Amino acid sequence: MKWFDNTALTIVIIGAVNWLLIGIFHLDLVAFLFGNMSILSRIIYAIVGLCGLYLISLFGRIRGMQEA
Repeated sequence: MKWFDNTALTIVIIGAVNWLLIGIFHLDLVAFLFGNMSILSRIIYAIVGLCGLYLISLFGRIRGMQEA
């Protein structure tokens, strides 16, 4: 599962960089590369969101490691 955690974290970090670009430069890199709300860009947004939701479980796992 460690590889999945690392992959999900990498995807979420890339999504965070995209939000940074939107906030500072008004540049949506996903929309720029794949089209504004095209099927591919919507899939990318969904994957980033799902990875973010998955990483919520990381809080519980970290707390469980600290208690052990």
